[in-house]
Amino acid sequence: MTLDHRLDHRLVLTTYAQTARTAHGTLTELDQLSGDGDFGDNLREGLDQVETALRERPDEAAFAVAAAVFLDEVGGTSGPLIGLLFQEIARALYASDDDRDGWRAGVTEGLAAIQRVGEAEPGDRTMVDALVPARDALAAGEGFAATASAALSGARATAAVRARRGRAAYVGDRALGAPDPGAMGVALLFWSLAEVAEPDVASGPTPDRTPDTATDRLEEMLRQARDSG
Repeated sequence: MTLDHRLDHRLVLTTYAQTARTAHGTLTELDQLSGDGDFGDNLREGLDQVETALRERPDEAAFAVAAAVFLDEVGGTSGPLIGLLFQEIARALYASDDDRDGWRAGVTEGLAAIQRVGEAEPGDRTMVDALVPARDALAAGEGFAATASAALSGARATAAVRARRGRAAYVGDRALGAPDPGAMGVALLFWSLAEVAEPDVASGPTPDRTPDTATDRLEEMLRQARDSG
């Protein structure tokens, strides 16, 4: 599928913000299993601040605004890491006239920056586990919907992984059976991108591609984790 126009990246971010609000409770519960329970708050509140900043700074590049908010204002371990991802996406989109090339380069460089800072590798049960398959899908020329599906599959696979990085590394097997919240949060970014770029084919977290059912899928996995425990 060829894009014949530049994407509305403000819409991508506002879609992401709405999804984060809808999924807040589930992301919080996931983080209570593996961390200190603040990931849902940090993601939702950070994206709420991004929406406000976008209204106040209408002439600035959307992802540059989002990067500044997450790097300067959002706490927790994940806030600055997501800020780095946004920063590299912003740089790549600015440097390219093609959205696919921009996202391909931005995700590649954003992943590299996150790994330099956080030192996480695939299989460590972090947001890297969603970013690596997204990067690989984009590098292979896949569309945004296929990229979102790849990111979600990577995030879901963390449910079977014992954490080796971050706070989750200290809780042992307690988090097994539920996916990493950071990985799921990143997967929802790519779902939001697909919703804007390819609404007719986006697969996202669920077939009908609404934020409510994205949360339903997360809650279904939580129920399965409890049942198996």
